Amino acid sequence: MRDLGVVQYGSPILGEPARPFTLPDEWETADTIVGQLLDAMERIRRAHDFSGKGLGVAAPQIGIGRSVAVIQPPGADPIMLLNPRITAASEEMDEKYEGCLSFFDVRIPVPRPLWIMVETMTPDGRATTAVYERGAARLIAHEIDHLDGLVLLNRMRPGVTPVSVEEYRKRPEATGRTWSYE
Repeated sequence: MRDLGVVQYGSPILGEPARPFTLPDEWETADTIVGQLLDAMERIRRAHDFSGKGLGVAAPQIGIGRSVAVIQPPGADPIMLLNPRITAASEEMDEKYEGCLSFFDVRIPVPRPLWIMVETMTPDGRATTAVYERGAARLIAHEIDHLDGLVLLNRMRPGVTPVSVEEYRKRPEATGRTWSYE
C-alpha cells in the first residue's frame, strides 16, 4: 500500500485529528483533496479488489491532515464526507473483521453500531445529515475514525489481537465477501 501512496501505521499523521475546512471559503482546497482521494482509490482498485465490502480513504491516509474522506460502498456511488461527525448511533452493535489500507497485512474484529447518523458539510457550507446502516455505517465510521486520529487498534476490545491476512482468508467472512447481517 505504501507504493500506492497510502500512509502506513506508525506515521504521526494517522494519530492526529484532521483539521476541518471553513466552507465555502476553502472549497477549492477541499475539492483538490477530494480529487487526490479519488485518484488514490483508483490506484488502489487497480491493485486490489474491494468490490465485496467497499473501499474508503481519508485524507490523512494520503498524508493530508484535513477533514475529508471518500467512501465507495459496494455497488453504490462514492460518498464524499466533508468535516463529518457522528451525531447519533444505535446502541445495538455488531463485531466484524475490518481491514485498513494503513494496516494492510492484518484484519481486526471491531465492534461498531448497526446504524449511524452523520453530519457533513456541503461545498457551500451548509450542514447536511444522513443515516447509514450496516456495512455502509461500518465503512463510514472507519473513515471518520481516521479523521479523528483513531485507527483500528483504538477500537479493538481488550484481549483481541489482529489476525494475519493469511489466517483471515481461511474464515467464512474473508476478503471479497460482503459482511453478513442477520
